[in-house]
Amino acid sequence: MPETTTLLIGKRIKLRSIEDKDISSLWKMIYSSEEPEWKKWDAPYYPLEPHTLESYRSHEYARQERLAAGEPDSRLIIEVNGKIIGTVTYYWEHKPSLWLEVGIGIYDPDYWNGGFGSEALKLWIDHLFQVLPLARVGLTTWSRNERMMRVAEKLGMRLEGRLRKTRIYQGEYYDSIRMGILREEWNSKHKKMRSPII
Repeated sequence: MPETTTLLIGKRIKLRSIEDKDISSLWKMIYSSEEPEWKKWDAPYYPLEPHTLESYRSHEYARQERLAAGEPDSRLIIEVNGKIIGTVTYYWEHKPSLWLEVGIGIYDPDYWNGGFGSEALKLWIDHLFQVLPLARVGLTTWSRNERMMRVAEKLGMRLEGRLRKTRIYQGEYYDSIRMGILREEWNSKHKKMRSPII
């Protein structure tokens, strides 16, 4: 898997690089059910791309190979007391202008509404601002996912765009929500936050 590993330590969670031994656990969490509960909130208007365990393993290795030299890992595991509960990610909306978007998926509903997502996303955004010369970090969600919008607001992200009635789910229209935070806003709000990077 990754040549260099990342480990970020929070109060209750760890973010760490995905290792080969994690692939089976992640695959079960993401793909073991035809209609997983987490997918009802995480862009359900896009179908869940089916994967066998082996195709998922190949997908993870290919993701690692696509990273440019010196670029930070684009996906880390969220772990609580040794248990994998989800992942954090980033992707380039437009790499030449350093336009980066983050995401988070907590696949185990037992860990929803407990502050684990807020802590994970806070560690992740702080890490990205430390290791990349970003002016802004963005997050895109949809108007039914109020939990995600609350997490983003709690971290200081602002509503930057609302594209009305652009998502259809179960016959209903929802808005696409764009949120973001600038480096100086992040530093002002979270100046004491610096996680150990190992």
